[in-house]
Amino acid sequence: MAESGSERQASSPTVVVLGLGLIGGSLAAALRGNGFCRRCIGWGHRKASLQRGVELGIIDSYTLDLEAAVDAADILVIATPTLVAAQMLERILPRLQGRAQPPVITDVASVKGNLQSTAEAVWGGMPPRLVLGHPIAGSERSGVDAADAGLFLHHRVILTPVPGNDASAVELVRAMWASTGAEVVDMAVAEHDRVLAATSHLPHVLAYALVDALARSDASADIFRFAAGGFRDFTRIASSDPVMWRDIAIANRPALLQAIDLFSDHLQELRAAIDQQQSDALLETFSRAKDARDAFAAELAARGQRPA
Repeated sequence: MAESGSERQASSPTVVVLGLGLIGGSLAAALRGNGFCRRCIGWGHRKASLQRGVELGIIDSYTLDLEAAVDAADILVIATPTLVAAQMLERILPRLQGRAQPPVITDVASVKGNLQSTAEAVWGGMPPRLVLGHPIAGSERSGVDAADAGLFLHHRVILTPVPGNDASAVELVRAMWASTGAEVVDMAVAEHDRVLAATSHLPHVLAYALVDALARSDASADIFRFAAGGFRDFTRIASSDPVMWRDIAIANRPALLQAIDLFSDHLQELRAAIDQQQSDALLETFSRAKDARDAFAAELAARGQRPA
């Protein structure tokens, strides 16, 4: 009989986190804090960051040796930027082929399609114990010092299991994220990438584009001097890691381009309404948007999150 998620949690697996940034560090801190894992090991290229993780109590130990990290893991969490995550799969999966019981592998990347195609190309199909996932939580801050054990509380984590996934592996990853206080939901890979392109990737692109356009304006000094709360709130996410968001834009290119085109068409409609002083059309658009945003804020409040 297969073990339940709670039984697996009690078995206290060794979790190895590849990449000890905001998300990887926060997950490690949560899993150590709630007792889900027996040990939490960090891996990365920067020894100082890994040592800092030990100092902060986020991980028990670390290694700079990827093969040693893989061999130590019951659960291997790839918490690197999106394009690097694909490269990690290319390095890790060949080492695991032929093993009777390889570790369960999961990730935190914002795009799933490129990881699935990479894994299938390397493995010859989707590896049964690779369960792709994405926590819908974050901050404009980055690095291990930004790690927060409560980051995932009342937030959703999306898993994208596929036919052929080992059911016990899926349930173990589900139990891991549930232990952090997250709500775990399932979604198809293509649907995930389409939804995230519209709700996360497009807003970041727009924030970066607006700030960049204004910064390059001849009047940029006055613009930023007199900018107030609305500008601050709308552009907050433009303080996010540019490398990470460059990678996301490239990895989710088809879905993001579709979202950009849809928004561009709508923006042109708004431009025409403003140009032609179509007050009814403008009021209808703004009212519809307000109702949708208020409903979204109410949903966040019901989940215990504070609307921004």
